[in-house]
Amino acid sequence: MGDRPDDLRALLDSVAAQKGDPIAVVVVGNGAPVTGVPEGVRTVELPENLGIPGGRNAGIEAFGPSGSEVDALLFLDDDGLLPNTSTAELVREAFSADPKLGILSFRIADPETGVTQRRHVPRLRASDPMRSSRVTTFLGGASAARTAVFAEVGGLPAEFFYAHEETDLAWRALDAGWGIDYRSDMLLHHPTTAPSRHAVYHRMVARNRVWLARRNLPAPLVPIYLGVWVLLTLARRPSAFALKAWLGGFAEGWRTPSGPRRPMKWRTVWRLTRLGRPPVI
Repeated sequence: MGDRPDDLRALLDSVAAQKGDPIAVVVVGNGAPVTGVPEGVRTVELPENLGIPGGRNAGIEAFGPSGSEVDALLFLDDDGLLPNTSTAELVREAFSADPKLGILSFRIADPETGVTQRRHVPRLRASDPMRSSRVTTFLGGASAARTAVFAEVGGLPAEFFYAHEETDLAWRALDAGWGIDYRSDMLLHHPTTAPSRHAVYHRMVARNRVWLARRNLPAPLVPIYLGVWVLLTLARRPSAFALKAWLGGFAEGWRTPSGPRRPMKWRTVWRLTRLGRPPVI
């Protein structure tokens, strides 16, 4: 969004420093001009802010339909940084070793403390961020994906704007037979932040949770999944302001179109369950 020029330049320098073949880079200005980037970096300037998934989709399409000019894409937030020069090679090795591996989720750590927040470990058993594992979702701003995944299941849900867009894509990818790995050795430095810093957080988290279920879950699981999340939200005792925004978003999710409905196969439900994250929580 053009508000972190120094961070962006540090990120681009860390990408340029990666070992192995050079990485083609595109910077998407999400409703903002792109200035001060090194020569050779592609730029896309969107006339308005399309949100996180819309911006990433524009970056994908900058490399041809569904990113067809390349085999895999890194997605890196502009306030992140790759501290190790071997990350790109690790990505290449991982995809080469497993032809059905579709998405990689990196470990995110604060550059000052080295701490990885629990919410940045994409599984229920998140106490040990140093343990790599197969998972059922991923962190969008610190990840890599085969472009074959986008060609098969489509891009990120642009209408979500913010929140749960990665899980929507992950469920579609898993339903198509792709695997998703969390890799603790693929590290992105990123300052510790709270997701609630975004003004739209509570409304969009609730709205998109409903859309996610309506789009992707078999009909019998929709009320179970959403009922569990209502109980969890109430158990966390949000402030009156946050609860009002959450309930408004929850109602909006039922009232507004959720996009195309493609319920996952029951065998995918079982696969998610075996991976430790049944799609009711």
